[in-house]
Amino acid sequence: MPTVAILGASTDRSKYGNKSVRAHQAKGFTVYPINPKADEIEGIKAFASIADVPAGTIDRVSVYLPPAIGMKVLPDIAARGCGELWLNPGSESDELVAEAERLGLNVVQACSIVDVGLSPRELP
Repeated sequence: MPTVAILGASTDRSKYGNKSVRAHQAKGFTVYPINPKADEIEGIKAFASIADVPAGTIDRVSVYLPPAIGMKVLPDIAARGCGELWLNPGSESDELVAEAERLGLNVVQACSIVDVGLSPRELP
């Protein structure tokens, strides 16, 4: 089963960080919501940081954070490792992409919800 860590996962069902949790779960991913202020999101244990995710491979990291916050967590993402780093619309900046690539991360600039075959509009 593929795994995804969602940085910026939200308890608010109207936010894309929540829709992504639901979309990835619906498509068979093991989901690791990352939110330092939540214990659980959509019934799934949430983690304060990507460093807290249990050992094992993370296939995808999907980011729903402003670029300035994304820059701060890039070192933790690089240290943890992932197959793909998805920078969703609004989370990317030229500086963030350049730094992620410098750290050796496989950057994808696109909506990870659409990639799994759903539209954010389909997720109430």
